[in-house]
Amino acid sequence: MSDNTPKMPGYGATARIDKWLWAARIYKTRSIAVDAIKNNRVTIDGNAVKPSHTVKAGDVVSVRKPPITFSFKIIACIETRVGAKLLPQVYENVTPAEEYEKLEMSRISGFIDRQRGTGRPTKKERRQLDAFTDPLMFGWDEE
Repeated sequence: MSDNTPKMPGYGATARIDKWLWAARIYKTRSIAVDAIKNNRVTIDGNAVKPSHTVKAGDVVSVRKPPITFSFKIIACIETRVGAKLLPQVYENVTPAEEYEKLEMSRISGFIDRQRGTGRPTKKERRQLDAFTDPLMFGWDEE
């Protein structure tokens, strides 16, 4: 390679996809990355792969995290986790703008973040409702 070879630990010509996903901070743990690969949520250049598949610089990795599919072009093959500041040297985010629009639409529709107090009550809220509606159940006198 040339002089602009990334200076980071674990750098090599190839890397296992499960280790790369973890090292590039796409997934929090390697076991979560392996589960995603086994459930066909990760593809390389459009092909489903196994966790032991090796990747090289220039490959495009697509990661499906509903509701969108992220796409990353590999710049450096690493197998050890690096700091967040070094991520621009590891991959380039090539996710189309339409995918981010899907994410924004799902946020607006309200299915991702439920507002507190809407929908089904929490366990604590249910107990408070029960105490309010049925005081005999909790040993209070009804007058």
